[in-house]
Amino acid sequence: MKTQHACFIIFLILLFSACSSERNTFTNRVYHNTTSRYNAYYLSNEKIIELENIIQKTHKEDFSQILPVFYPIDSATIDQNKELLKEARELSSKAIDWHRISKWVDDNYFLIGMIDYYQADTDDAINTFKYINVNSKDKDLRHRSLIQLMRIFIDQKSYDDVIFVIDYLSKESKINKENRYQLFKTLAYYYHTKDDVEGKIGALDKALGYSKDKKDKSRINFILAQLYQREGLDALAYSYYQEALKGNPPYERSFFAQLYAQKVAELDKTKDIKKVRNYYDDLYSDSKNKDLRDVVLYEKALFELKQEEREDAVKLLIRAAKEEGSNPIQKGYIYQKLAELSIEPNKDYRAAKYYYDSALIHFRPIDPSFAEIESKKGILDDYVMHYETITKSDSLIKLSKLSIEEQELIADNFIKSEEERLLKEAAAKEKPKNSGIFDNLLAFGGRSSGENFYFDNTVAMQQGSIDFFRNWGNRPLQDNWRRSTQGFSSSASNVIEESNVNPEIDESKENLFEQIPSRESLISKIPKSEEDVSKLNAALEISYFELGKLLFFDFKEPEFSIENLENLITSYPNTVKKPEAYYILYLAQKERDGNFQLYSQRLNREFPDSPYTFSVNNPGGASGNLAYMQSSNGYKKAYELYNARDYSQARKILRSTLEEYPLTRNTDKLLLLDVMISGKLDDRERYKARLESYIQSTENLELSNLARNMLVALTGEKPEQDKIEEAKKEEEVASTEDKVEEEKIEEESPYKENPNQTHIFVIVLEPEKSKDAKNLLGELEGFHSANFSSLRLRTGNMTLNKENAIYIVSPFNNAEKAMEYRSKFLNDFQSTSLSDTDKSKSLLISIENFQELNKRKNLEEYRIFYKEKYK
Repeated sequence: MKTQHACFIIFLILLFSACSSERNTFTNRVYHNTTSRYNAYYLSNEKIIELENIIQKTHKEDFSQILPVFYPIDSATIDQNKELLKEARELSSKAIDWHRISKWVDDNYFLIGMIDYYQADTDDAINTFKYINVNSKDKDLRHRSLIQLMRIFIDQKSYDDVIFVIDYLSKESKINKENRYQLFKTLAYYYHTKDDVEGKIGALDKALGYSKDKKDKSRINFILAQLYQREGLDALAYSYYQEALKGNPPYERSFFAQLYAQKVAELDKTKDIKKVRNYYDDLYSDSKNKDLRDVVLYEKALFELKQEEREDAVKLLIRAAKEEGSNPIQKGYIYQKLAELSIEPNKDYRAAKYYYDSALIHFRPIDPSFAEIESKKGILDDYVMHYETITKSDSLIKLSKLSIEEQELIADNFIKSEEERLLKEAAAKEKPKNSGIFDNLLAFGGRSSGENFYFDNTVAMQQGSIDFFRNWGNRPLQDNWRRSTQGFSSSASNVIEESNVNPEIDESKENLFEQIPSRESLISKIPKSEEDVSKLNAALEISYFELGKLLFFDFKEPEFSIENLENLITSYPNTVKKPEAYYILYLAQKERDGNFQLYSQRLNREFPDSPYTFSVNNPGGASGNLAYMQSSNGYKKAYELYNARDYSQARKILRSTLEEYPLTRNTDKLLLLDVMISGKLDDRERYKARLESYIQSTENLELSNLARNMLVALTGEKPEQDKIEEAKKEEEVASTEDKVEEEKIEEESPYKENPNQTHIFVIVLEPEKSKDAKNLLGELEGFHSANFSSLRLRTGNMTLNKENAIYIVSPFNNAEKAMEYRSKFLNDFQSTSLSDTDKSKSLLISIENFQELNKRKNLEEYRIFYKEKYK
């Protein structure tokens, strides 16, 4: 017993002495190595591996583009899992503090470097990996740290540092297989950022030789197949696509590997068109591809385009857009292709704009197509804004000139045409039903289900709804049991109450009413006063000019440009944009070999002092930076002569400068100085006329104000325009506090108010609620089908940040349409997934602001702007 007791005491002494983090004894080292490795390091590493698996799972692959070598790190995913990284950091930090003599200290430092990397604390990560490289005795860990360091330098595009690390590692011996695998993958990433396809292929090919994981091999094979396909090496691409099918890849990647393998091997080469179409049809029919039907239709559309079957391709793309699909990015490509086909050859820029709007909703800012579409969309947005202003304003002005009876007749005809359209849509949706025994019996009795039975006939139901609405208006459904308490006014409700056995029918009736505008609502939009008409004319004048300008310079459409600018000059002969309009017409007619001399003559006759006149008279005049510098010298010389009172010589130099460099950034300054010289050499009326003309035509506010002051000094009276502006300012003083507050909001907010831009409706849910809202998208689709079938609305969902998941309904032409939808949604949309509070938190956002919100991820910041602007 004494011996056992003594042994136990010795054991305790050894155990407690081993707990010391300072004493470097054998027992101490064994204890700290074991505890550090199998407790702190193991658990910390597992949490980092868990995060990497989450990054992989949440990433949506874009198979239309070459897959990235490394899965992209989404900041939202990191934010959602910051607790995981916090726990990993605590474990590794404790391992370093408590087990300082352990040989796993450097490994824990490496994990802390990785945590800093994922949290975008790159400076700390770089310092940690550099520290390990300099101080660690573990060669493999040093190599691993250098490879990770190289990846950070590639992210930062610090290519000199990358080259230094590559050179350093190339001289290192005995790099283990795992590190070689990571090294060649990182090299492939480096070659990708440098657009070196050969280097990328070579690095990935070498990485394959060191890969142990079958799934990793499958993905690398897929990337290599894509690269070879882009290079036109179809045989190699086919071989690698076949290899990519090994290793039990995810079904989606397997589907694309098979599809692309067929394309490079047969689909793009065969002349048996029927066989190819059948292949796509079989893919579409396969139940396993239910979530990929949009992809199948998209690929089939591309095939039809190669056969020059453009109409069939467009129909397939429209079908593809309606398919639910599993990857939002694919919808982006579908809408992008529809936009491109709208532009060429149809020149339907309006449709293209709305298709691009839809495409942007489905692309992320990091996607290659996002920037490409954004660059195209600016001029399309301007085009549609001016096109729709012209269409709407012109129609309303014409209607305002008619009598009330004529306006009512036009409104009635419009309502009738809408009714006919709805009936046609109902007829198109009506599907023949399968004939069964009961149908045969009904048919024998003259009541077949598809023709005479009211509740089976959509067209009859639509017609009945329209007739009821025409006679009784849009009346609410209500309980009508206690008829005695309601009186005569409720008698018309009896019909509805008695048919209330079928709530679906009632809902369709009510929805139909809202699709048909009333005569009163149509007539209320027609301007009544001269002031209203003047506002529409002012908008029309601007839009005719801007559209003509866009069509010539941006869309290269001289014919359409001429049409709009001629309308401007004919309808608004006194427009201040007339000189520039003449100049664009001159250029457009010249381009199409038309009568450009006509506009040259008009410029010389009506606007002899205009810079556009100087330009047409001197077609060889220089432009660009050199012209700007030379015209600056001319202005300086002329101004010096003006100050020296040598007005004639100053005018001579000015005129020669304007003739040689007619359109530069100095043009407005040169013209104002010419006007000032006119005040010294010409008569008073000529000087006054030139000042007034300059004030109207210049867009430089500072120079315009200077000219106004000159006019006031000459006449002693302020110009009429100034008086109007002063009156406006006096009105604004009354609401100074509101104005200041609005300006403050505008200054602080990154969002812009643009009610005419395409809008999106957004439902916001917490992530937990979103998980339970599995049926929400389907319920929204049903709501749209019943209420907004003519709008072709689309739905989707995404994670905005860790606090919010959002459901999107789009597109709406403008804020007004989106607000109408929200009102209907709040009143009529019913779902077990949404509480009234959730519904009330829904909001509207323009497409431009949605892109900003998607970058900033701060929903509350947008709500402040939303509450102010969408009252």
